[in-house]
Amino acid sequence: MFGMIRKTKREVRDRTVYMEIYGDNKVVYRVTAGKTWVYGEEVNTYGIETEDRKTGEKEMIQDFSRNIEDAVDFAELLINTRTKPRNLYTKALNYLCVSI
Repeated sequence: MFGMIRKTKREVRDRTVYMEIYGDNKVVYRVTAGKTWVYGEEVNTYGIETEDRKTGEKEMIQDFSRNIEDAVDFAELLINTRTKPRNLYTKALNYLCVSI
């Protein structure tokens, strides 16, 4: 009944910072733009990065969405809730559960 599933790792390349905001809680929120290959086709992808300037803690999701509006909306949510880097994945799961 159980089988092995092979998942290919998608690497994001040509990453650039699309938007960067320095929050009042000393956390930098970034939306990045990059390119990746999906089924032999090159597509644009947008990622999210958070970096705490006090502790040096940093987390990122390199391929958060293919839609820039979703990535910017999620970054605004992080800023408004003053999210620390360690909570990035939890917030992303909550956001994607609602938006899908």
